[in-house]
Amino acid sequence: MTHNDFDGFTVIITGAGSGIGRATALELAARGAYVVACDIADTVETLVDDITALGGQAKAIRGDITNQGIIDATVERAIDLGGTLCLVNNAGVMDNFAGAAYVDDATLERSLAVNLVAPFKMIRAVLPHMREAKRGAIVNLGAEASFRGGASGVADTMAKHGLVGLTRNTAYIYAKDGIRVNLIGPGSASTNLASGFDPFSIDPDHGMDAITPVHQSSIRSAQPEELARVIVFLLSDAASYVNGAVIPVDGGWLAG
Repeated sequence: MTHNDFDGFTVIITGAGSGIGRATALELAARGAYVVACDIADTVETLVDDITALGGQAKAIRGDITNQGIIDATVERAIDLGGTLCLVNNAGVMDNFAGAAYVDDATLERSLAVNLVAPFKMIRAVLPHMREAKRGAIVNLGAEASFRGGASGVADTMAKHGLVGLTRNTAYIYAKDGIRVNLIGPGSASTNLASGFDPFSIDPDHGMDAITPVHQSSIRSAQPEELARVIVFLLSDAASYVNGAVIPVDGGWLAG
């Protein structure tokens, strides 16, 4: 692929203000894409400034991706820019690794809203435009909890398993329209998603011990850029026959 292999692409990235979303935005912008970056945090404005300073093109939408108005504004901005439309459903929240006995309604509803319902609504919003163009690519960000029951709390595991179903169903139904949908499942990654919480604060009977296999201690955390490169590949024409794939990108954690 050439340095400008995303020239003429417009890519929506949720949760773009930090971590994997930021790394993906920088990589795509460097390769010619116009990035529409959405995040609830003001760091999304800094991202756009950084992309612009490097000679790339980006627009920021600041807001909560569970808000339909923010979803609509994000997609409308991308459509106005034109080009081949792509979507990276990266925004996510964690659930403090709590088992079912300790999960309150607010925690459950927030996890499902951000990690599953918002990606569905983003996909629903872009599909008409992709179908009209007979072209488009979507990458959903799952997690190790997309593959196993012992990698996160119950709320996160429910949402991430559901995201696999959303990926596969959408990939199958809309393949005939030239639309590809894939999912990557990162393991441990060096981002700020897990900062600031105590894994035993909600579920003192289990907490981290219940969801962290001993063998994971031998696997280093991924850098955001390592995950971004996989996302960029799946969006690219180099992955033109990759559709409905659910890919662990976890350094071998799932293999253990």
